[in-house]
Amino acid sequence: MGKYVTVSTKVKKELKEEAERLGINISAVLREALEREVKKKRIEEIKKKLDELSDVLELIDIDRIVSHIREDREKR
Repeated sequence: MGKYVTVSTKVKKELKEEAERLGINISAVLREALEREVKKKRIEEIKKKLDELSDVLELIDIDRIVSHIREDREKR
């Protein structure tokens, strides 16, 4: 299991009290929210990189690659 660190934040006192009254596990909610946000940002980064590479990817001739693979397999 990975190492853990403590992260703290400030919220309004009333909000914390209401969450506790409702039985909300504040730590779990914050942890899950942070995990979702990190995942969202990773996806955004990947999409940005794909957009940057799209011009290069369009230059790849898939039919030519498939043809070379078939030729290679036939030689074996």
